[in-house]
Amino acid sequence: MGLVLDTNVLIRAERSAGAGCPTLDFSPWAGYGNVYISSVTASELLVGVHRATTQARRIKRSAFVESVLAALPILDFNLAAARVHAEIKATLYVRGETLGANDLLIAAIAVSAGHAVLTTDVDDFRRVPGLKVVPFDGPR
Repeated sequence: MGLVLDTNVLIRAERSAGAGCPTLDFSPWAGYGNVYISSVTASELLVGVHRATTQARRIKRSAFVESVLAALPILDFNLAAARVHAEIKATLYVRGETLGANDLLIAAIAVSAGHAVLTTDVDDFRRVPGLKVVPFDGPR
C-alpha cells in the first residue's frame, strides 16, 4: 500500500511555511509505504501557479510546485482508474451522494493503485467505497 496526497495537504504545507521554504515530512505515515501524488493534484497545483495574483507569489508558488513534482512520483489517470472512477461515481449516484470532480478522480486513482489518501477532507473521501482515508491534521 502507498499513500496518495490530496492537493489540500500540499497547499496547507505551502501556506504554513510563511516566507520560508516548506519542508514535507511524511515519516508519521511511513507505515503506508511510498508517497505519491496524482496527475490531478499536479494539475491543481499548476493551476494555482497560473492564478497567483503577483509575480512574486507566482515565482514562489512555482518553485514549490516544481519541487513537489520533482520529488514525488505521479500516478496517472489511466484505464484502470477510469473503470474504478465509473464504479465509484455510479455507486455514489445510487446513494444520492456526490463528490467533487477532482476528488473523485484522485480517489479513483488511489483505489485503482491500492493506495490510501492523505487528506484534510476526510468526510468527503470517506464516502468512497474501498478507499482507505488517512486524516491530515497539519504539516509535520
